[in-house]
Amino acid sequence: MSSKIVNEFTINIATVNGSGSASSNTILAKSIFRMGVMVSPKNLFPSNIAGMPTWFLVRVSEKQYLARSGTTEVFVAMNAATAEKDIKTLLPGGVLFIDEALPQAKSHGRDDITVFAVPFAKIAKGFAPDVRLRKLLANMVYVGVLTEMLSLDQGVVNKVIEDQFGSKQKVIKLNQDVVAAGIAFAKENFDSSQCRYAVEARDQTAGKILIEGNEAAALGCLMGGCTFVGWYPITPSSSVCEGLIDLFKKYRVDKETGEHRYAAVQAEDELASLGQVLGAGWAGARAMTATSGPGISLMGEFAGFGYFAEIPGVVFDIQRAGPSTGLPTRTQQGDISMCRSLSHGDTEHILLIPAGPEEIYEFSRRAFDFAERFQTLIFVLSDLDQGMNLLTSERLEYPVDDFDRGKVLDKEALEKVGEFSRYKDVDGDGVPYRTLPGTRHPLAPYFTRGSGHDENANYTEDPEVHTAMVDRLKRKIDGAIAFTPKPTIVGDPSGKVGIIHYGSTRYAVTEARHRLEAEGIQMRSMRIRSVPLHDEVIEFVRDCDVIYMVEQNRDGQMADLLIVKAPALAAKVKKILYYGGMPMSAQPIVDAVMSSVKEFVHA
Repeated sequence: MSSKIVNEFTINIATVNGSGSASSNTILAKSIFRMGVMVSPKNLFPSNIAGMPTWFLVRVSEKQYLARSGTTEVFVAMNAATAEKDIKTLLPGGVLFIDEALPQAKSHGRDDITVFAVPFAKIAKGFAPDVRLRKLLANMVYVGVLTEMLSLDQGVVNKVIEDQFGSKQKVIKLNQDVVAAGIAFAKENFDSSQCRYAVEARDQTAGKILIEGNEAAALGCLMGGCTFVGWYPITPSSSVCEGLIDLFKKYRVDKETGEHRYAAVQAEDELASLGQVLGAGWAGARAMTATSGPGISLMGEFAGFGYFAEIPGVVFDIQRAGPSTGLPTRTQQGDISMCRSLSHGDTEHILLIPAGPEEIYEFSRRAFDFAERFQTLIFVLSDLDQGMNLLTSERLEYPVDDFDRGKVLDKEALEKVGEFSRYKDVDGDGVPYRTLPGTRHPLAPYFTRGSGHDENANYTEDPEVHTAMVDRLKRKIDGAIAFTPKPTIVGDPSGKVGIIHYGSTRYAVTEARHRLEAEGIQMRSMRIRSVPLHDEVIEFVRDCDVIYMVEQNRDGQMADLLIVKAPALAAKVKKILYYGGMPMSAQPIVDAVMSSVKEFVHA
């Protein structure tokens, strides 16, 4: 047996949805993380409630790569329906842990892998005569077996179990005992030297946390001063609102009086939820909703109203694979074009596109400032991959800056200025002043309408007035680039091969860039973080000989925005598109660049 492969492999656990494997899988991933080794867990689950196949990937990477690897070196096969196909995905030299009750345990058709058959149910039966509980505990058996065979620290595993189940001492002890039984079985029946893969403790995760992107978004909303959420449940966005409501209950309830200083309303549909947000925003609250592509589609009418009436609000789009219902539990970046121009007519919205939990937290918080500063809807675009999976993050810092409420005139300000026209551009930045309902001053009231209006909010169909109004709106949105997050650039400044990407493709691009640089390709990458596009994006394209735009959609929606902004540079832009619903790995990027750039670069 060759020497161990340490801290660079992917574990794939195949079970069925509803089998109770979520806790076991999380415990496994967190245990490796607490041993100081970077991990990237990804839950690939079906859109039905129970019975369909589910896979849980844990990439272990001392190189700190967090994208899906695209390979499997260690497989735990618990699902009879997928076992035959699953086994074929193992890399040569891989290790298979398989339920001994499955026929593939005896005849698996591979002579280039190491197989360990485990009686998961039999071991679990000793701890639970009840069949239902036994099925749940079988998952903890494989945690024990992997603890022994991959050299995990049992003490760390036990501590993670304690944290996972809180104050439920009986549950904690039961699960720890089952893990110990799995360890004992592996020690007695297997030779751990036959397993090529191992985890060794490191210090890479000191000071870091594991957090889901949607959880980071909810925290950002709380820190951003949000006090209203109007929502309708839809995968994969529901946990944003659910998490925020839990935070409201903890931090927005007066401890002495019990008064709720927030409002959370579940609407009858997504269109109504955005109507509620606009009503709350008009009244002066910081308000949000969260949805996914199908919900965004329904919101078009109110999105146009919010844009034209100039009402602040924040919309989270946790993107999933479309079109239509599509693949509800698979990831994509297919809503760029829709969110950018949602509604009819010349409508343009500001998009914030975070990557990683730190930015999701920060952009979620700042979105409310942008919404009020520009008196418009702000769309925060995440996706299922980073929304519903645990991500490695630095600790999220408590904000120190004050809220930016924008151009709001209170009674004292109205008294001072002596006049107020709701839609008049006083300062030349396209952003008018507003008042809030209840302001006790005769100048404060105005009529809010989604139909044609002049600077004083009076109805009009005058062509010149309407032209000036929509031109001002465009000037306002375009002016947002002075405040919205600029793109980030990494890599060799002299490199003439460029990669542009955004959102969760960050992890795949980082790994791909390192692999391509190892092949001698000098390159740099730019990550877009907001739309409208900043001038730096155009300068980056102009300075490179060739640009690869990496996106998780079929049509290259961000590339199209870039080409519209700089049509003369279109010939430089090549698209690398991945849209099957799985989290993106580095391999498609490496393959595309290597196939067309290497000869050019070395010529």
